[in-house]
Amino acid sequence: MNLFDLTGKVAIVTGGNSGIGLGIAKGLAGAGATVAIAARDRQRTDGAIDEIRAAGGHAMAVIADATEAKDIERMVAETVAAHGRLDILVNNVGGIVRKSPQDLSIEEWHWTIDVCLTSAFLAAKAAYPEFKKVGGGKVLNNGSMASLFGTSFTAAYGAAKGGMVQLTKALAVAWAKDNIQVNAYLPGWIETRQTANLPEQFPGMAEKIAQRCPMGHWGKGDDFAGIGVFLASRASDYITGAAIPVDGGYSVAG
Repeated sequence: MNLFDLTGKVAIVTGGNSGIGLGIAKGLAGAGATVAIAARDRQRTDGAIDEIRAAGGHAMAVIADATEAKDIERMVAETVAAHGRLDILVNNVGGIVRKSPQDLSIEEWHWTIDVCLTSAFLAAKAAYPEFKKVGGGKVLNNGSMASLFGTSFTAAYGAAKGGMVQLTKALAVAWAKDNIQVNAYLPGWIETRQTANLPEQFPGMAEKIAQRCPMGHWGKGDDFAGIGVFLASRASDYITGAAIPVDGGYSVAG
């Protein structure tokens, strides 16, 4: 179990105050890491911090907007100032606009790319010198099933998530010499705030998804605790540039 021990490590999880991000943050804290949760909503973030601390973990809040470069730089600086180092970066934050491509505005396109992809590039770039100082690091990027195949109502989101996988591969190759491993996790259909309105938007879709999924049900945020700990720990030291589905088998079902 020492392979999964994160005692003494410091992690940032963007968008870590609910859903998948909170599941990962709780996993990292449970394995011994100190976790900085970076998000915009102070009340929700404080609630996530309280939940982690109630379970015996160590966590802090950084209120930041992932679409603002200065906020991302401050996120890293505040975390390092508070804890003296940075070992793990989880680029989890994201957002989606569900519309047919012809109905997307240019503002919606740019916002989706910025929050889902550009934020990850900027955060990784800001974290890189801190990883170098401690002799290595781990970057976990939030991809999606949309990284693998298309849907009619996620053109911008799919483009961003496909780009996330390619960014993951590029960073993995560029930074391997610095002992920095960069991998992506690809969520399937997960019960989060972002998917809560799907049944209303697309009647019958939730049931069809569950029927196709080999495991027979949607995932939950806590299902990402394990992949988070694995990719952040020594257990994955010889894995880099990978994109790992966490989808109950949905993406491989016929």
